[in-house]
Amino acid sequence: MKVFRNFNDYTSQKPLALSLGMFDGVHLGHKSIIDELIKVGTENHLEIAILTFWPHPRFVFNPNEDLKLLNTLDEKKFLMEKYGIDTLFLKEFDEEFRNLTGEEFVRKILVDKLNIKYLIIGYDHSFGKNKSGNFELLQKLSKELDFEVEQMEAINIHENNISSTKVRNALLSGNIIEANEMLGYSYSVSGTVVHGKKIGRTIGYPTANIETDQVKLLPKKGAYIVEVFLKNQQYKGMLSIGTNPTVNGEKLTVEVYILDFNGDIYDEKITVAFRDFLHDEIKFEGLEKLIEKLDEDKKRTENFIFK
Repeated sequence: MKVFRNFNDYTSQKPLALSLGMFDGVHLGHKSIIDELIKVGTENHLEIAILTFWPHPRFVFNPNEDLKLLNTLDEKKFLMEKYGIDTLFLKEFDEEFRNLTGEEFVRKILVDKLNIKYLIIGYDHSFGKNKSGNFELLQKLSKELDFEVEQMEAINIHENNISSTKVRNALLSGNIIEANEMLGYSYSVSGTVVHGKKIGRTIGYPTANIETDQVKLLPKKGAYIVEVFLKNQQYKGMLSIGTNPTVNGEKLTVEVYILDFNGDIYDEKITVAFRDFLHDEIKFEGLEKLIEKLDEDKKRTENFIFK
């Protein structure tokens, strides 16, 4: 997959079948757009392309907002390539770009610079200054500028439209299975194993503390069953997101106990994929009660079947 951060670096070898948007999470609704792009592109000998924005435009509009995303940039690029995208445009939402009207964006960027021949947008997509670009404008301009446009319908699960916001809300409620259904894959968090307080090892549950990307959304505080990917190996794990209230912790940490594993993994890269929610964060009366609950969680994790 070719990646361009600047439209001026791009020279069109052949026309594009393109879609545009944030694609945060690259969920099943996004995948339906990508699948349609590939179908249309293959039939019409077009290059398959996505135009997205990095960083998120909301960082430009609200620089003080503590916005968390479903994907890091590396995760988004990985999913786009996995799903069959040929070319990915990562546009910075700068002052010049944000002041383009919908019509200027279509003429100056999509047609003049990128040579689109087929454009697919989501069911609720708008673009350009003051959201002046929409499906009706695209239909009008497509006839004049010689490209085709298609608007995809929403994808539903359990009679609910899939959206990045709904995935985010499911994760923040601990509804991991629902979030994963909408994503079409298991939500994951990656990071580096760093030193912690090492309390876990004193009670028979040594944990790996994960330093995660600041922009990445963490599910709600609590305990989870996770799949652990470490050094090209796969393990079951119990993960905790919280402040360790039983030992009067204050800092939010992400810690994973890896089943059937014993080794020094400080500074190693690790990925955890969330599979199910165990329980909310609990402040126990003492370490004995904590150990009892950990034993119970371990049993549930051992019995959990990864499909």
